[in-house]
Amino acid sequence: MTSCRFCRAPLETTFVDLGMSPLCESFVPPERFDAMEPFYPLHVRVCDRCLLVQLPEYVAPDEIFTEYAYFSAYSDSWVEHARRYAEAMIARYGLGRDSRVVEIASNDGYLLQHFVARGIPVLGVEPARNVAEAARERGVPSVSVFFGEATARDLVAEGGHADLVPANNVLAHVPDINDFVAGLAVLLAPRGVATLEFPHLLRLIQGNQFDTIYHEHYSYLSLHTVEQIFGAHGLRVVDVDELPTHGGSLRIYARHAEDDSEPVSDRVPALRALEREHALDRRDGYRGFGPIVEATKRRLLEFLISARDAGRRVVGYGAPGKGNTLLNYCGIRTDLLEYTVDRNPYKHGLALPGTRIPIHPPDHLEQDAPDYVLILPWNLRDEIAAQLRHLSDRGTRFVVPIPAVEVVA
Repeated sequence: MTSCRFCRAPLETTFVDLGMSPLCESFVPPERFDAMEPFYPLHVRVCDRCLLVQLPEYVAPDEIFTEYAYFSAYSDSWVEHARRYAEAMIARYGLGRDSRVVEIASNDGYLLQHFVARGIPVLGVEPARNVAEAARERGVPSVSVFFGEATARDLVAEGGHADLVPANNVLAHVPDINDFVAGLAVLLAPRGVATLEFPHLLRLIQGNQFDTIYHEHYSYLSLHTVEQIFGAHGLRVVDVDELPTHGGSLRIYARHAEDDSEPVSDRVPALRALEREHALDRRDGYRGFGPIVEATKRRLLEFLISARDAGRRVVGYGAPGKGNTLLNYCGIRTDLLEYTVDRNPYKHGLALPGTRIPIHPPDHLEQDAPDYVLILPWNLRDEIAAQLRHLSDRGTRFVVPIPAVEVVA
């Protein structure tokens, strides 16, 4: 029996069990196409005490994130999201040349580049060496280390405290969540603010987004649990935004508990009330998810098998981590999905983990004209459909698998 990574209580209640799956970003090179691949359980539990939804740490972060295949800059909408964020933070907090912005999990500099363009001193903290190098090539100073309390002390000693600490889609990726949040408290200036974006557990449940569950995501977060974790380390949430990104995310704004420079926004108690309305403050809110997931699997397989029986060809678009959870859970291989394409050249010529579905450049679709394209990064469905509109003019139809199988023009 495992214990909760935050409060250490025993984990006894299942949230959903997706069986066995490989690491979702461990793409397979040609020389390993015939090699064995490790699979690990995707059995998600909820803590009965603090209600943190979580996966055990089957694989250490340095085995996952030291060399990583995810580059944020290949999503136009995500880069635009980052630009709007930067402009808003500069205006809201009066950031300038005397400020310091330190981003945790800064990826390829997609966000900090906008602060650099305004002459604001920045530092990116990105453990994946290959991704951090891409950031440096973009003019964003970056260090390749894992963040925690000890790293935060080193960063403060070397460059001082941070006035703004963005940390997008990383809180779910840290197995030692206490060490991570303690590090935020160390790094943050006395009147500084940390903003963290993460997929909202409520939207995961409501939107049937089970494919966002994978080993790289150790925790699945609600405001209810995040406030407990931050409060345990002397931080309080003073504001929260509900965002459409990643199928529905939260952006929280956190300050030192003793910092009264910003009053608590009305949005914080309003979101608490919404989560209570959906029972996320008690165990009842976490029951019944598994059967919905199982039904979704059956519907997707029915569609793919029917298409194949009718002589239709189905290929994929994208090679996101969520797609690998979906394909492995459903047992989909090349007999049902011939290949997928992705804009990230780092993935070209590789195969998806577990399924061994090959990854090609997007122009492979131009030469092929399949009957259906299964959009694996369904959160970008509108962006992708716009990019591929010329294919729909030739008769190709698009399919999204989440929250339910849907064929779109």
